[in-house]
Amino acid sequence: MNYNTKRRVAALLAVPALLFTAACGSDSDSDGGETAGVAQVDGKVGEKPKISVPKEGDPSGKTVVETVSEGSGTAAKASDFVRLDWTVEKWGEDQELGGTWAATTTGESTPRRQSVEQIGKPSQQLPEKVLAAVKGQKPGSRVLVQGTAGDLIGESLNPSSGINQKDVLIWVVDVAGAGAVDAKGEAKGEQAATEAGLPEVKAPSQKAATITIPKNTKAPKDLKEQVLIKGDGKKVEAGQGLVAQYTGVKWEDGKKFDSSWDHGGATAFQIGTGSVVPGWDKGLVGKNVGDRVLLVIPPALGYGSSPNSELSKNTLVFVVDILDVV
Repeated sequence: MNYNTKRRVAALLAVPALLFTAACGSDSDSDGGETAGVAQVDGKVGEKPKISVPKEGDPSGKTVVETVSEGSGTAAKASDFVRLDWTVEKWGEDQELGGTWAATTTGESTPRRQSVEQIGKPSQQLPEKVLAAVKGQKPGSRVLVQGTAGDLIGESLNPSSGINQKDVLIWVVDVAGAGAVDAKGEAKGEQAATEAGLPEVKAPSQKAATITIPKNTKAPKDLKEQVLIKGDGKKVEAGQGLVAQYTGVKWEDGKKFDSSWDHGGATAFQIGTGSVVPGWDKGLVGKNVGDRVLLVIPPALGYGSSPNSELSKNTLVFVVDILDVV
């Protein structure tokens, strides 16, 4: 999402800032199947893995992709949305370079922040080849990806990271959830009129919503929310990956600043973990798949805590179609 509706990933996890300078990927081919010189992974899926390497011998000279543990259900396909736990270490150094297993910092009851990605699309958190290894895996699976930084990260390797092209990196990725969603999906049903004092919403099919701010009306000081279309799907829970269409405008001038419809359609993010602005967490957890939700978010629950944001002083108005959860 633009304008940091999803907070910058580099602020959440160490790897992008440490290793990457841009979008991840390389042009070389990955090879798998070697067992000699391959890291061993211990521990249960859903718990932080323990990575160990042979005390003698060199690591495999080829990129290795192994299914450490196979889950169940429908295997993830190209363009599916996935929710992942992961960690990465350098061969021979028992030190985590980054990942999602850090203890939660926003409250003991807050689920752990995880990566929500779309297979086949650029990621700010995982190299292209690491994310590609998730394709074909079932929820509950654990995957090992081992290879040189040059092969897995390529030209996007951050030269100040202390990692060189020949260093061998070990990723272990757990597939916590996966699901296929139509990129052009939208909420269906009769839309309710907005309540007095709230913006008017017109949502033409396959286009960004038109949101009209009421004239001569001050922006509310508290979060306002209204379900415009009531869905009958699963309830959204904190920690899930939420797949949605959205449009956002500023209350002050009514101008659109972002919409998923302008970026290829449905997008996904983790909800209820502080990974997005507080107004989204507060307004979307507990809603249902299929809902269309109007949110009016005051600066304190938007970007008020980020003074460098262009939207730090704005009241934000969003229309969000909840398409699915993973």
